Amino acid sequence: MPSRPSASVSRRHFLNAAALGALAPQLGRGADAAPTAGLSFEEPTLKLPLANDADVIVCGAGPAGIAAAITAARAGARTRLFEINGCLGGVWTAGLLTYIFDFDKPGLTKELMRKLDERDARRSKNPSRFVYEPEAMKLLCEELCVEAGVKIQLHTRVAAAYRKDRRLTTIVTESKSGRQAWSAPVFIDATGDGDLGAQAGCAWDIGRDKACPCQPLTMNALAVVKDSTALAKMMSFYNDDNRHIEAVEVFKGELKRAGMETSYGHPTIFHVRDNLVMLMLNHEYGIRADDAQAVSEATIHSRAEVHKIVRALRGLGGIWDGLQVAATAEQIGIRDGRRIHGRYTMTKEDLIQGARQTDGVARATFGVDIHAEDRDKNSTETISHGGFKTKPYDIPLRALIAKDVDGLMMAGRCISGDFIAHASYRVTGNAVAMGEAAGVVGAIAAKTARLPHEIDWKEGADLLAKMGQRV
Repeated sequence: MPSRPSASVSRRHFLNAAALGALAPQLGRGADAAPTAGLSFEEPTLKLPLANDADVIVCGAGPAGIAAAITAARAGARTRLFEINGCLGGVWTAGLLTYIFDFDKPGLTKELMRKLDERDARRSKNPSRFVYEPEAMKLLCEELCVEAGVKIQLHTRVAAAYRKDRRLTTIVTESKSGRQAWSAPVFIDATGDGDLGAQAGCAWDIGRDKACPCQPLTMNALAVVKDSTALAKMMSFYNDDNRHIEAVEVFKGELKRAGMETSYGHPTIFHVRDNLVMLMLNHEYGIRADDAQAVSEATIHSRAEVHKIVRALRGLGGIWDGLQVAATAEQIGIRDGRRIHGRYTMTKEDLIQGARQTDGVARATFGVDIHAEDRDKNSTETISHGGFKTKPYDIPLRALIAKDVDGLMMAGRCISGDFIAHASYRVTGNAVAMGEAAGVVGAIAAKTARLPHEIDWKEGADLLAKMGQRV
C-alpha cells in the first residue's frame, strides 16, 4: 500500500504553530506514518452503542452516494446515509462544482435533470453537460432521499471499519453524538477518496504511481457580477454554445490586464443564473487527498488566491465594477483520491478499445482529462487527454465490488481502475450511474442474504427496470 510522503514545506510555514499543538489521529489502517515521529498515544477501549437497523449503509453523500442511497431505499432496503458535510451532494453542492459532464444516461440522471428543469435550475438544454444551481441541487438531493425513506446523518465522518475474517461487519462514525457503531449486511464506499475501503483493509492506489504525481485540487467559487451579459464572450458554453477555450482566452486577457496569472491555466467562468457566475481559477499542485494537513493548507491557500484575483478584477472597474465573491466551496474539489482494488481493474486499454462488459452498469463517454500535476506543466499543457481518443466503454459491476473485503462495494471515483481510466470515469454523470448500480445490487444482496459478488448484474438491471430506473 502506498505510503504518505510529507506535504510540501512551502505551504506549511504559516500553519506550523497550529500543527505543533495537535496530534492528528491516523484515520486508516493504511497509514504508515505516525503524526509526530517518536510519539504515540494508546487510545482507551470503549464500548459503543451498536445500531443494526439498516440493510445497506452508504458512506459519503456526493453524486454517487445519493444515487446509491436513493436506489437502495427504492429497492426496499433499509438504508442509512452518512455525510461529513452539512448538506447532501458532495462536490455538486459543498464543492460548488456547478458544471456536470457525461450525464446523458438512462435512470436517475434523467430524473435529476427533469426536476432541475421544473425548478428552472439548469442553464442548458444539453443533456450531457450543463450548468446547474448548487442550492437547488442541494434541496433536490435532500428531497429525493427523504422521499425514498433514506435515514440521513450529516456532520458525520466514518472513523473506523471492522471485519470478521473477510466480511465487513461494522463501521464506527464520529460526530457531535460521539463515536457510534453501525452494522449492516452491505456497505457502500461513496466517500470519493476511498476512506471506508482503506479503513476496512483494502489495498488501493493513488495518483499515477507510488510517488503519487496526482491531479491538482481546485477551489470553486460563486461570484456576483454587475451584468453577466457583458461577460458573454468570456463565459464557457454560454447560452448552449460550444465556446470554451475561446472564452478562456478572452478571460485570460482580462486577468492579464488586472496583473493576474491564475494557478489554473484554463481559468473559466460559468453562468449559473442572472448575475451569478461560477469562477474556476485555482489549482493546488502536489497534494495527496489522504493527507488531511496538506488538504487543509491547500484549502486555505486556494481560497486566498480566489479572493486576491477577484479584488484585482474589481479594481479594473467597468464590467468588473462591484464584482463580489458570494461563496467559496466548503469542500475543495479533489480529482485524485484512493482507488480501491476491486474484482476488476479498469485500464487505459478499456478506453482505447471501447470495452464492452457483460456486467456493464454504465457506458462512459467522457474522454481522458488529466490536469497538469505541477505549475510548470500547467504552462505548457494544462490538460492532457492521454495521447489517444477514448471510445465509449462500459464500467463493469466487478470494478464496484471490493477484492479484499466481502460485503463492501464502491461507487464514484474510488472504484477500481488505473490512473488513466480514472481520469475519464471520475466525472459525476458516471458517478450517479455507478451509485444506482451499487445501490440496487447492495439491496438485493442484503435482502436475500447474499454477498454483492454473488449477484448477477442481470438481476440488478431487471430490478432497476421494474423500478423505472435503467442503467
